Amino acid sequence: MKATRFELQRGCVGYPSFFEEVPEPPRVLYGFGCPDKLVEGLGVVGARKATPYGRRCARLFGGWAASRGVTIVSGAAIGCDQEAHRAALDVEGETIAVLGCGADVDYPRGASTLLDRIRTVGVVLSEVPWGTQPKPWLFPRRNRLIAALSRVLLVVEASLPSGTFSTAEFAADAGRDVYAVPGSIFAPECRGSNRLIRQGATPVTDCSELAASLLLDSRSDDPGLLRQTKDRLTEALLADPMRPDDAAYACELDIVETVRRISELELEGVIRKYPDGRYGPC
Repeated sequence: MKATRFELQRGCVGYPSFFEEVPEPPRVLYGFGCPDKLVEGLGVVGARKATPYGRRCARLFGGWAASRGVTIVSGAAIGCDQEAHRAALDVEGETIAVLGCGADVDYPRGASTLLDRIRTVGVVLSEVPWGTQPKPWLFPRRNRLIAALSRVLLVVEASLPSGTFSTAEFAADAGRDVYAVPGSIFAPECRGSNRLIRQGATPVTDCSELAASLLLDSRSDDPGLLRQTKDRLTEALLADPMRPDDAAYACELDIVETVRRISELELEGVIRKYPDGRYGPC
């Protein structure tokens, strides 16, 4: 299937009214896909240098919402953004990628396959003309479009400083609900999202907490952020990846028993070993 280009002029038929709610509404929207798919959905943003925790959260919430008919909006960046897009595509849901370059430019370069797929079945959108290369100042401007497209904005992981703060500010100023996933106080990658909660963002720990804002019914089959576990070692590793000796100390367990249990959990596909020697969620 071939991707179809479109251009929407401000003030003309088909131009989404919600873009008028952000500073300097774009004069022209350039995109691939069907303009009718430009609807408000769930914005999912997070760290580019995402941890397994952040990627897992983006995939969980993005896939859950998309499977229930909510469009997933993000910026196609490496890390949390791409996980959210892929989660939507995996359940044959709708997704919109908003770029800080021309809609026909593959950025980041490693996202070309993902962007081509979104151009075909979803929407890839930009406010800058075709062929415009990415520039640092374009990304904060891009963030206000993500905010405009987000009925609800969810920050799944963010360090300090983070570009997600500008997206959250635009969303709040436009009257959108802003949520953030709490993270470990020891993880630098979570300091930004934890600060957003301190500044007033609503903490979200499972999918049902988003249901009301997304105008969805809460479902009993919600998997939740963390799977139900039978022992504190499993819970500890899913919440905060650790090396075996640290896990044994934190859970007050014998190191031999800890190593044995970690091996079992790894074989069961519950956790995996990271390059730095820690064990955490797959």
